[in-house]
Amino acid sequence: MLEKCKLALRISTDVFDAELLDLIAAGIADVQHAGPQFEYTATANDYTIDDPLASRAVIMYVRTYFGSPADFDRLKAAYDEMKGQLRESSGYGLEAL
Repeated sequence: MLEKCKLALRISTDVFDAELLDLIAAGIADVQHAGPQFEYTATANDYTIDDPLASRAVIMYVRTYFGSPADFDRLKAAYDEMKGQLRESSGYGLEAL
């Protein structure tokens, strides 16, 4: 997930890795707190999410909350919409696990 987030943010340096890993963890927690359940693997240096929709939601969370984006409102609305669609989709509820 770290490399996917760095690519989405157009970052090639490692200087922000710790902050990005914190945001990835927060994004996973935020999406799952809203209801959509998915499996992920956490290691000391990264996270792995095999589900492409959940992965995109976490990447959108990171893009929204990394730094101070000029288009924060647009990103936040897109993230909230994506999270809502996951919540309403079959296969992402608590019964899926």
